[in-house]
Amino acid sequence: MTIESEHQLDRLKEIGSVVRSALDAMSREVRPGITTAELDAIGARILERAGARSAPAVEYGFPASICISVNDQVVHGLPGDRKVARGDLVKLDVTAEKGGYLADAAITVSVPPVDPEHLRLAACAERAFRRAMGVARAGQAIRRIGRAVEQEVRRSGFSVIKELSGHGIGRAIHEPPSVPNYHARHLRQKLHPGLVITVEPTVSMGSGKIVEDRDGWTIRTADGAMASHHEHTLVITRGAPILLTAA
Repeated sequence: MTIESEHQLDRLKEIGSVVRSALDAMSREVRPGITTAELDAIGARILERAGARSAPAVEYGFPASICISVNDQVVHGLPGDRKVARGDLVKLDVTAEKGGYLADAAITVSVPPVDPEHLRLAACAERAFRRAMGVARAGQAIRRIGRAVEQEVRRSGFSVIKELSGHGIGRAIHEPPSVPNYHARHLRQKLHPGLVITVEPTVSMGSGKIVEDRDGWTIRTADGAMASHHEHTLVITRGAPILLTAA
C-alpha cells in the first residue's frame, strides 16, 4: 500500500509495535528443550492481548500463529513438537493484522554454543538488510535494494536465496511490488514516498536452492545447508525509511 494519511501511518506503527513485541517475547524464550509449538504459543498470546491476529492464519490458513524455521528450514516453518537444540539457528517470522493493517518482521536467534560460521551467516543477513536500507529511498529503482543485498551476501561468501523476496504490504500480506534479494536488472519500477514494503534477505551457506517440505508449508534449503532470515516492514520516504517493526 501507499500511505496517504497520518492515520494510516499511526495504524501501521501500532501493528508494527505488536509484531516487534511478539518477536522480543519469543526470542527471550529460545533455549534448548523448548518446542517450536511452545514458542508459537508465546507469540500467539502477545498477538491476542494486543487485539491482533496472525495474518498467515487468516489469509492462507496457516495452521499456527507464527512461522518458526530451524537450521536448514528457511521460511514458513510449521511449529510442532520439535525441540530447540544447542547450536540451532531459529528463525522467528511474525506477520500480524489489526484493524485491517499488517506488518511483517523476522529475526534469526542463535542458540549457544553456535558454530562461528553459523553466527557469521546470521550476521550477514542482518548486515545485508542494513546495506539495503542505505538505498531504500524514494526515486531509487527497486532493483538497487536487491543489488545491495546480493553484493553484501556474496562478499561474505554466502548465497542469496533468489526464489524468496520482499514485497509490498499494508492491507494484505503480499502486495505489489516484489522486492528481490538480488540485482534484478529487468525491474524498472522506482520507490515512491509512502510505499510500504518488506525487505528480507534470506541467506544460505550452500547453493541457495530451496524445496518445499512434505508438510506443505516449510521451505528448506535443497542441500541441507544452514539458512538465515532478517526482515522488517518499512515506509519509503525521501530520506531514511521509517522502520515500523524495529525496536
